[in-house]
Amino acid sequence: MHTSTDIQEIIYVSTLAADEPLRAVADIAAKSRTANRRRDITGLLVFDGMNFCQQLEGGAQELAELMAHIQKDPRHTQVTVVHRGPLDKRRFWNFSLGYTSAEDIEALERLRQLQGQPAVDAFVALICGLDVNG
Repeated sequence: MHTSTDIQEIIYVSTLAADEPLRAVADIAAKSRTANRRRDITGLLVFDGMNFCQQLEGGAQELAELMAHIQKDPRHTQVTVVHRGPLDKRRFWNFSLGYTSAEDIEALERLRQLQGQPAVDAFVALICGLDVNG
């Protein structure tokens, strides 16, 4: 278990590969929940029908390994990390991977254009009005 002083956060945006069926999203979420529990990673996956935005929180090494895996995953294209840094406390401590969908189909594309704190602020604003399932 990681202490609050060594928790890191990554937020990235990616696009579902053109040849992937939408059911791939459910598969990604299901497998990620199990793997994240083992790695002590928590976070949230937002999907708008084409783009993903995922916020991940955990130890630096575990997050680096997971991001390497995601960047090689052929179901994701255009993987763009918009924020990486320390986190005072977990945002999603109560589930290994929450999931929600975004109604605004341009929100994730706008988020992809941001970096650092503006990206964090946009992510927090985005999730405030969403119904999250753990």
